[in-house]
Parts: sequence; C-alpha cells; structure tokens
Amino acid sequence: MAWRIVNVSFVSAILVALALNGCTSEESETPSAVDCSGVSLSFTDDVYPIIQASCTRSGCHGAGSNNGPGELLTYSQISRAKSAIQLSVASGEMPKDTRLSTNEKSTILCWIENGASNN
Repeated sequence: MAWRIVNVSFVSAILVALALNGCTSEESETPSAVDCSGVSLSFTDDVYPIIQASCTRSGCHGAGSNNGPGELLTYSQISRAKSAIQLSVASGEMPKDTRLSTNEKSTILCWIENGASNN
C-alpha cells in the first residue's frame, strides 16, 4: 500500500512539473519561426546596439573575453561568431543575464539570415 502512495505521488509531481514547465514565458518570447523576407537591417543602426547593450556591456563578451565565441566588439568578431550567436539567441540561451525582446531576437536572427552585411 505504501509503495502505491509513493508511486502515485511521484507521478503526480512529475505531471505538475511538466505542466508548469510548458507555461513559461520563455517560449512566447523566443521567435520559433522568424519571417525575414523583405526585412532590411543595418548592422550599425539595428544589430550592433543590441549586442553592445546585451552582450558586451555585461562583461560577458567584452574586451579580453574567453566566454563562448570570445569578444563581440567589432563587426569582424560578430560576423565570425554569427552561427554561435544565431543558435544561442534563437534558443533563448543568450544573453545570460538579461532577456532580449522578441523584436531584438528577430533583428539579430534576420540580420544573420539575410547575409550579416556590414552596413
């Protein structure tokens, strides 16, 4: 009888955890499918300010950083790291200490998808 109570409690706890996990706001904030057709973005005006505010000012990817792709201070550094940036932004893994808005995520992802131009 005791085994049955423990087993039912364990299963109930798992179901509650799964239900709560499915209701997090992270999912609604992460653009799963971004439509970048017809979107024109500027690295200087649109993308760099987001990366500077969210990635380098926090110290994570500033001067001397060895975190992930390292420094993200210049177009060349950011361009070389675009695959890692794309994966971590799309998944919501980055930035660690702040959250990007849906618009900021879309801006970065569309800039990369559209060729990551230095403009």
